[in-house]
Amino acid sequence: MAAAANNGGEGGGDGFDVIVVGAGIMGSCAAYAASTRGGGGCGARVLLLERFDLLHHRGSSHGESRTIRATYPQAHYPPMVRLAARLWDDAQRDAGYRVLTPTPHLDMGPRADPALRASIVNGAATEVADAASDAAAPWPWSGVFRLPEGWTAATSEIGGVMKATKAVAMFQSLAAKNGAVVRDRTEVVGIAKQGDGSIVVRTSSGEEFHGAKCIITVGAWASKLVRSVAGVDLPVQPLHTLICYWRARPGREHELTPESGFPTFASYGDPYIYSTPSMEFPGLIKPVARWIDEVMPGHVDTAGGPVIRQPCMYSMTPDEDFIIDFVGGELGKDVVVGAGFSGHGFKMGPAVGRILAEMALDGEARTAAEAGVELRHFRIGRFEDNPEGNLAENKVKN
Repeated sequence: MAAAANNGGEGGGDGFDVIVVGAGIMGSCAAYAASTRGGGGCGARVLLLERFDLLHHRGSSHGESRTIRATYPQAHYPPMVRLAARLWDDAQRDAGYRVLTPTPHLDMGPRADPALRASIVNGAATEVADAASDAAAPWPWSGVFRLPEGWTAATSEIGGVMKATKAVAMFQSLAAKNGAVVRDRTEVVGIAKQGDGSIVVRTSSGEEFHGAKCIITVGAWASKLVRSVAGVDLPVQPLHTLICYWRARPGREHELTPESGFPTFASYGDPYIYSTPSMEFPGLIKPVARWIDEVMPGHVDTAGGPVIRQPCMYSMTPDEDFIIDFVGGELGKDVVVGAGFSGHGFKMGPAVGRILAEMALDGEARTAAEAGVELRHFRIGRFEDNPEGNLAENKVKN
């Protein structure tokens, strides 16, 4: 998919409308969104640059699966998830194939857990089971999940499993089909504004690319790059974790698949379990195995531990909210950054990509406003004089 790119010569006149740095899920979605802009089938002139090989496994956009859900304790995420769900459908329609298998979503946990209660309300979920009311009463998937005493469960419509690597490849292919230039093995080391107001992007090999705007989506490398090009400190820290896959017991293989209607799920409490497969820190594998044996008895084989363990590198902010903002300073509104997706951003990739593209090309994100997505939660400035950002605001009250 990699192709040669016209560097635009001197200035931005013959360059690109937007240069996207970083080709994970966010950058690939941003490139696709920008490439769809314009009338008569002619979108913006887009260059997508990736430091490593395309579809590499060094970040957090690879692997067999990710999931989507709209149940969040924080009210500012469900509108973005709903927007993303619509945009996932639009992109798959453009591609002619699916990377997301829709399912219901199930949340469960102690009925008084404040994060669970808030998630049910914010995600418009419907409670379907309460271990205290009537343990014998059937409810969807009651044959799989055994709720401990004092637990409840709620279902919601937005759920599903995405083929992660295939999804990233889909957005890159769609962008290329729309005329975007995609380059891998191209490490960006400099981004600067020129005298004529255009942006020049410099690489470690000495190449220069010129454009009107730039979008930075380099995951765990965001803090280093943004500091070097703009002197702005982003509190984004890499966090190494594992994506773990567990083996269904013989005879249960079909029952536990998204194709059969089995839900994505989250379990609140200790440990917090997020869907299938679970993303875990190495020290949580034994507690997760105990949870599986207790809550999903007879369905998943835990004796040998996970059958596949894939490394994954999160990009964490102190409050676990995203960073979506103009870089500012000398770069002003000509450079936009998307970073710090904190292990829960993949599902919202198409929405984040659309927002970043609109911010870069238009100076504002109209689609976000129309969808009720409040971007104030994602500003860089929230960390000024407050290193914890939105942490206090995000805390669910008992």
